[in-house]
Parts: sequence; structure tokens; C-alpha cells
Amino acid sequence: MNNAPMVWVYHSVAEFDRDPLRITVSPDSFHRHMRWLRDRGLRGVTMRELRAAEARGEAAGLVGLTFDDGYADFATTVVPALAEYGFTATVFVVAGHVGGDSSWDPGVPRDVMTPEQLREVVAVGMEIGSHSLTHPRLPTVDGGRRLVEEFTTSKAVLEDLTGEAVSGFCYPYGQHGAREVEAVTEAGFGYACALWHTEHAGLFAMPRIEPFDETGPMGLRGRMLAHRMNKTYPNIRGILKDRFGLDLQARG
Repeated sequence: MNNAPMVWVYHSVAEFDRDPLRITVSPDSFHRHMRWLRDRGLRGVTMRELRAAEARGEAAGLVGLTFDDGYADFATTVVPALAEYGFTATVFVVAGHVGGDSSWDPGVPRDVMTPEQLREVVAVGMEIGSHSLTHPRLPTVDGGRRLVEEFTTSKAVLEDLTGEAVSGFCYPYGQHGAREVEAVTEAGFGYACALWHTEHAGLFAMPRIEPFDETGPMGLRGRMLAHRMNKTYPNIRGILKDRFGLDLQARG
């Protein structure tokens, strides 16, 4: 995992007055982030393209762009913005909520893409991945049928809706352990994304960097530095936090 390319994660891109979960980035902030990448000679791509380039040894200059949950603003706001920069992205969709809303987060309802929107974004080069069937905290789900459904059924539903193979998975809330990593591989996924760097970091628990609405150039530069440090010193985040109280994933 030490040579892994950088992967960014977003959730929603929309105008907002309040966001208690801090998962929303305004369109203006998102454009600033994308310009920051472009101005440094970097290109945002789907995880599918990133992994293929990595296998060829040609991933230099590429950054994986990922979006969790599958909100409708991915289709209406994100995709047109990405087109301005020649970028693409992977969106991890909660399969059981397609055409519905984000009822897994009570009090903060957001529309989830419809089947038609899923097909539209696929048609312009975006990748669809699974973010489970119902967005549970997977480590709390009892083993057996329900756990299998979160992985295998979500994959089948999205493949049926889009007509394309779904090879990527993203752990809801970033929560996973050895059992979940094993379940991802057994379900036939080719890779999985986490949030932070854990003991399971690798192809099936890929850590990502999260820019927030308020993240400016210095914050983006710091996240890039944190990624490079994690590549060289995989446990650097824990060391700095334990010894100096510094959190490389701090928001800002």
C-alpha cells in the first residue's frame, strides 16, 4: 500500500445553510479544489481508471475522486463541474435507497440518484460502486444473510440498474474489520475504499483524503503531505497523534 496513489472523498456538493454532519461542500469550494488539482498538473479520475493505470505503472499525476452515498447532486452538480476540468469520478451508491433519500441519517434527508440518473452518469464515463444495501455500521451487523445482502445484493442491484459490472465497494462510515474485508472479497469486488488508514489498509481497505468546504490551498497541501508521509511511514498518523496530539486528518 506504500506506493498507492492519492484518493479523495466527497459526499454532497450543494449550496447549504447548515450541515451538522459536515458532509457538504459548496459548488464554489468544489471548483476551487478541482482547480487546485488542475493547476498542479493532476487529473481526477475514477477508481477504475486509477487502478488500471497503477497496474501499468502509469498512475503518476492521477488522483482518484470518489463520492459516497450516491446523492442526486452528483448527477446535477458534480458531473457538469467535473466535465469542465476533464475529470471523472467514482460514486458509491447505497443500492437500497436508489430513487429515495438518505433516511439512514435521520433529520438530514437528501435525495439519492434515480435509476435514470445512474445510467446517465455511467454514460458520460463515471463509475458506479456499492456503498452497501442499507448503509449500516457493518461491524454491528450479525453474520449471516443480512451481512451477505449488504455486499452481494447491493452489487447485483446496481449491476442490474446500470448494465455494468460493479467492482468497487465503500464501507459505510468507513467502519470495517477483518470480517468485512473478507466479505468484500467473497462478494466478488475488486477493491474497497475505507476512510482513514487502518491495520487493514490495502486493496480492500484503501484510505482516502477528505477535503471539506472550508479546506483551502494550505489544507489541500497538508493533505497531500499527509498522504506522502503515510506512504513512507504507514503508522505516521498514529505516531503523531499519540506523541504530539496532531491529527493528519484534521478538518480545515
